[in-house]
Amino acid sequence: MRRALTAAIAALTVTTAGTVVTGTPGQAALPGWGRPKPAAATPTPGSPGLGDSYFPDYGNGGYDVGHYDIRLRYEPATDRLSGTTTILATATQDLSRFNLDFLLGVESVRVNGWPATFAREGVHELAVTAPRPILKGQQLTVVVKYAGIPSETLVQGYTGWTRVADGALAVNEPESAWWWFPSNDHPKDKATWDISVSVPTGVEVISNGVQPRDPLPEAGNRTRWSWRSVKPGATYQAFLAIGQYDIVTDTAPNGQPVVNAYSTTLGERGPAARASIERTAEVVDWESGLFGPYPFEAQGGVAGPVDGIGFALETQSRPVYGHSFWRRGANVSVVVHENAHQWFGDSVSVADWRNIWLNEGFASYAEWLWSEEQGEGTAQELFDFTYASYPADSEFWQVLPGDPGAGDIFADAVYDRGAMALHQLRLAVGDEAFFRILPAWTAEHRYGNGTIAQFQALAERISGRDLDAVFTTWLFTAGRPEVATAARGTLAAPAQPKSWAEIQEAHRLLQH
Repeated sequence: MRRALTAAIAALTVTTAGTVVTGTPGQAALPGWGRPKPAAATPTPGSPGLGDSYFPDYGNGGYDVGHYDIRLRYEPATDRLSGTTTILATATQDLSRFNLDFLLGVESVRVNGWPATFAREGVHELAVTAPRPILKGQQLTVVVKYAGIPSETLVQGYTGWTRVADGALAVNEPESAWWWFPSNDHPKDKATWDISVSVPTGVEVISNGVQPRDPLPEAGNRTRWSWRSVKPGATYQAFLAIGQYDIVTDTAPNGQPVVNAYSTTLGERGPAARASIERTAEVVDWESGLFGPYPFEAQGGVAGPVDGIGFALETQSRPVYGHSFWRRGANVSVVVHENAHQWFGDSVSVADWRNIWLNEGFASYAEWLWSEEQGEGTAQELFDFTYASYPADSEFWQVLPGDPGAGDIFADAVYDRGAMALHQLRLAVGDEAFFRILPAWTAEHRYGNGTIAQFQALAERISGRDLDAVFTTWLFTAGRPEVATAARGTLAAPAQPKSWAEIQEAHRLLQH
């Protein structure tokens, strides 16, 4: 993500109890039925949060989601959204009830076909009590029918749904799903998606992944758009872009479909947006050589409308860019940044939001590597420039990229000092080890989650060096580090980055 603001929501504790009925009246006796049976466990409520250190009430306990089927109807003229989401999940404990993260008005909930009772708990929690006991390991089909006006559904004056003149954008981080589909909203519970939206004919709907079928005409002069993601992702990476878009399709060098979409409101910024986003397949091909195989089934990008968002987000398989990124002309760097997130943030997601450096520091450093590749400045030159840009007494140096705090997860230090930290790691271990660490990380945690401690352990294992000084100095110590001593104890003489030609040749040899 490039520079967004988020609302931090207060956590509320939910308590309830339930019982489970064992045995079946009238059932014939089975061998062993005469012996005493162990007491059945008493089902308990799933937790109303996963205990994230920054956002403890995000996500829910007691179940694991495998798939979301999201079927919606949207009215651009009124911003009314209605629909049904079907959640396929597995219980991870005996449950008396469970929570979903959701804000819109709910009409009904069914669990495995049976009507369930539900109640609003706190700000964004929907507590669901099933009519029958839920046992650990049981498959759950949860069907939620709902409707509302997302842009008018506020949390402390804030909405993650952006209404625009010709439609809407469901794009935000770290929370986004609350305004358009019920979910287990934390990166630790990844799932696949089917997303379909009915809109008036002539309105386009862009989302993640591939289109399993062409837009389908419906009664009432409407059209239904369908999208499918077959690789698991975090809920905030699902998105909708609804409105007037020009859609450009192509095929990437690896054979995958490329779908790019441009708001018709971009005007004079349109050519700059196209000159940037149309290089997505090239950028992904280059990044695949550094970070490992591209982890998703499709590529592309969405250039949002002029009255839309003011940031860019790494929505899975197809980033969404705010219009301001094209105000000075083409900007391939932001395309590099958001597509680097497909590895660092999307495929490998944070296990806890305090580890946000694993997303933003890596995507920012990818911009520096692209600059090297393009001959527009080495990573060392960019490090020196960035380091000099922030005086020693700047508040910038007081934010810790490795633990920035809930209110600063998108602070400049997470991005810029985060990139500087990776450059210092590169200097400490040398290019040969550094460019083995990056694809090893994405391979080891593919479609999963990771922590900074795990990344440090991997870097130390591959490099054979104690890197505690580098990580402590650049990620967890306030103040402007002394560059000359930052990597002390890791190398007698810090290795200098190789030329880009040498890096590419090293990768060619490693891959063969």
